[in-house]
Amino acid sequence: MESKVHEMIQQARCASRLKDWRFKSENSALLVLDMQSYFLDASSHAFVPSAMAIIPGIQSLVRMYNASNRPVILTRHINSHSETGMMARWWSELITEDNPLSVIHPDLIDSQTVVIEKSFYDAFYHTYLEDVLRDKKIERIVICGVMTHLCCDTTARSAFMRGFEVFFTADGTATYNEQFHRAALLNLAHGFATLVTVKQIIAELSEEPDD
Repeated sequence: MESKVHEMIQQARCASRLKDWRFKSENSALLVLDMQSYFLDASSHAFVPSAMAIIPGIQSLVRMYNASNRPVILTRHINSHSETGMMARWWSELITEDNPLSVIHPDLIDSQTVVIEKSFYDAFYHTYLEDVLRDKKIERIVICGVMTHLCCDTTARSAFMRGFEVFFTADGTATYNEQFHRAALLNLAHGFATLVTVKQIIAELSEEPDD
């Protein structure tokens, strides 16, 4: 698994137009997208099997960020029938507030985390995410969660367009198949984000002194 992740990163970097940014933990935030039962529960038709493998790494990042008093922001994808745009037409189903599968994985959320509800792929669109990040003087964002090629990819691009340095975890994001995952990494590395592993982020967090 680890060797494949590194191979994916190297393949994507070969096509990169960006010079990789060096991750610095100061002024950084951890953004965990849509780690909800809807995608994590095997009984759900939208279950992403590979998402189970990324939970331990994300848990480690959440603990590290909490311990260093740096922001951890989780998104919860929720749709209402009054405001769905193309989402309902495209997917023919909504993740509604009262759906028991809409809840975030309990091991990733605690009193220190901020939860932001979103209704579209882009976690910045019609949410107060950017306000939270600006208020906390955030300059760089580490992205984890599901799905690599949809919400994670779209949010990474949106963050780049807003002037944030984006660090996209190749082994902290998941989607339905390897083809989708590889394609997203390749495109993001070409013009939007620096690809990293969870271990690399943890190593940097461990080495840097507390603020």
